[in-house]
Amino acid sequence: MLVSAKDMLVKAKEGHYAVGQFNINNLEWTKSILLTAQELNSPVILGVSEGAGKYMTGFETVSAMVKAMDKCLGITVPVALHLDHGTYDGCYKCVEAGFTSIMFDGSHYDIEENVAKTTELVNVAHHLGLSIEAEVGSIGGEEDGVVGMGECADPNECKRIADLGVDMLAAGIGNIHGKYPEGWPGLRFDVLDAIQQKTGAMPLVLHGGTGIPAEMIKKAISLGVSKINVNTECQLSFADATRKYVEAGKDLEGKGFDPRKLLAPGADAIKATVKEKMELFGSVGKA
Repeated sequence: MLVSAKDMLVKAKEGHYAVGQFNINNLEWTKSILLTAQELNSPVILGVSEGAGKYMTGFETVSAMVKAMDKCLGITVPVALHLDHGTYDGCYKCVEAGFTSIMFDGSHYDIEENVAKTTELVNVAHHLGLSIEAEVGSIGGEEDGVVGMGECADPNECKRIADLGVDMLAAGIGNIHGKYPEGWPGLRFDVLDAIQQKTGAMPLVLHGGTGIPAEMIKKAISLGVSKINVNTECQLSFADATRKYVEAGKDLEGKGFDPRKLLAPGADAIKATVKEKMELFGSVGKA
């Protein structure tokens, strides 16, 4: 049974660890992440971008697959199905499809419109028992067409959005989506600390978790980050393992071309990446 992300993130904030959001792209991704979470007794958030939702033929398909897989695999750890970087319309589509958590990315609106739309969606989500994430200060890089320059959030704007009743807040602190470029200056912990001071008990979210050094991750968690998003790193490990399988000619041996065999090394690589991140985030054994 899927749950909202609210309770797991409140526990994480109080326990000084973070819950990983791992974005899913297909059946293999979903299965690998769920099995790893169960094996490590860790809560987990399955993130779905609007682009990935479209690729998987729609949010209703995604919701049905995740719910059925959760049941058929006998998963007992808390699992939230979360819209990542949702548009206003996308949020409503995911609510209708049975997601248990949504993110409204209003960071590209001016603060007044962001406040208005966030307020409306908070009321809708909470009426239905869903959790909701908001964003202040766009995250750098590009993810499914959502582009940000990586500016840092204004702590006062963060407080204003947090006070609307959202369950978690993503604030730009120099983090970016995708691979981090050479010479990246690192996270702005002074900004994160200022945001934490303004927002208090609000669980904070770190987007772009791929490639941030482990010590920075740990420090961010100590400053109130309770949810960390990982996507690119799983994609890279999947691609690397699949490439090695093909380059070794395994697909030409016997029935090595069978997709169940062809995709197995990549699925195992996703499991290994998720395990590594859950251990780093401190969520192992916290379900």
